[in-house]
Amino acid sequence: MVLSISAIFEFGYAMFQWNATAKALQFGARWAAVSDPLAPSFDDSAIPSDPLLVPGPITPAQAPDVTCSGAPLAGEEMCNSGLNRIVYGSKSATTCVPNTRGICNLNSRITPANIVVTYSTTGLGYWGRPEGRVVTITVAARSITFNLPLLGALLGVNSMAIPALPVTITSEDMDCGTC
Repeated sequence: MVLSISAIFEFGYAMFQWNATAKALQFGARWAAVSDPLAPSFDDSAIPSDPLLVPGPITPAQAPDVTCSGAPLAGEEMCNSGLNRIVYGSKSATTCVPNTRGICNLNSRITPANIVVTYSTTGLGYWGRPEGRVVTITVAARSITFNLPLLGALLGVNSMAIPALPVTITSEDMDCGTC
């Protein structure tokens, strides 16, 4: 009986952690969609915006994807300080502060090292678009685990990896301005 109740409790707690991670990533993707690009090498000016351009191709050739993270792996680059604003609620913050709006307020175990942001051009937009090209942004988690305090100790599995849970959103103005 105690084992059954413990299993129900652990499953509920695992689902809570999973959902908190998913909601935090949704929040982060929304922030990334309306913010300056986090990847330093990302160039959103690849589509000329001169309104006097002669009509021609709908969009230029697709640019390569750009991926950044707070703890980059091979093929990724280090995100700029904008990642701190998304995670902690402020570019200058380095820890989670209760009165700010950041990913860490939805899931306190998430740090910049756990976030991967990918910018992709998918052919949306048009040649001469004043705001530049339309970008698809994917925010995903990395190296976050479920904590299993009761059954984990009993079964010898104290934590289990949470999958990446990628959230994809289309960019908006890609300019934070006074953020």
